[in-house]
Amino acid sequence: MEVNFKIIVLLFGILFTGLTAGLCFTWSNAITPGIGRLDDYGFLQSFQAMNRAIINRSFLIVFFGPVILLILNAFLHRNAHPASFWSFILAAMLFFVGIGLVTVFKNVPLNELLDTTVLEKATQLELAELRKTFEGPWNKWHAVRTVCSTLSFILLLTGMIVNK
Repeated sequence: MEVNFKIIVLLFGILFTGLTAGLCFTWSNAITPGIGRLDDYGFLQSFQAMNRAIINRSFLIVFFGPVILLILNAFLHRNAHPASFWSFILAAMLFFVGIGLVTVFKNVPLNELLDTTVLEKATQLELAELRKTFEGPWNKWHAVRTVCSTLSFILLLTGMIVNK
């Protein structure tokens, strides 16, 4: 296999999409169930701390990089085997909608609501209400991200195999 720009874009697209799918899977299967067992204050405090820690350069590149890489990959493979091209298009669309748009319009607003709350000054009732407002919707939209990133990863691998 000749290494060129097209292959590099595909490989980084697969790598970053796989890392994102793995992060989403781990978050869904270990982190949220684990902190879900905490009381309201502990849950909200833990989620607040993780949300603040995860926003860093490495995370942002890996998590949002595929939005650009997968669109570029589909464009670069526009003359490839039709099954590969459509796999790449679907992967890009799923990632853009299921990760990009869901994150920006669903999960981030919930994260911001949590981030702007001074938990130490909230009453038990306010903490319980905030958790109720936050936890269910956040987990629901995160499940969408998990499925979409995993399907995007599978579609990228399928497109690469078919194109070979």
